[in-house]
Amino acid sequence: MTKNIKHARTCVYNVNYHIVWSVKYRQSVLSAEIEAYLKELFQEIAQEKEFEVVMMEVGEKDHIHVFASAHPKIAPSYIVKMLKGISARKLFQKFPYLKTRLSGGHLWNSSFFIETIGSISEQAIKQYIEKQKKETTGAENL
Repeated sequence: MTKNIKHARTCVYNVNYHIVWSVKYRQSVLSAEIEAYLKELFQEIAQEKEFEVVMMEVGEKDHIHVFASAHPKIAPSYIVKMLKGISARKLFQKFPYLKTRLSGGHLWNSSFFIETIGSISEQAIKQYIEKQKKETTGAENL
């Protein structure tokens, strides 16, 4: 059995998601400073809303990759809604210049990609997300 198995009162589970969404019109606005803020913010949101953000990276300054884990009672769409909604509001408060760079006042594209992650592919997804970070910083692939 995998070590990522979690125990709740009524179930034992290992529910993981790889979620990707982009900035509206794929604008390259996700700077290193914004990424650092988002990493902290996503952890706060996850803790408050009772799910886990295992990992998060920005890809090409215009999209987000998230590895999330949650109790089966938490809908994946709820995770996305909380991360996108709260982060957009707080980013506009902390970085008001973003509103001028994005037409219509929307930070995130309304759609997203999501896939479930089995225990065998967890490491592969983590490596893929980490590779996104290396590519955006210009580091060589290892």
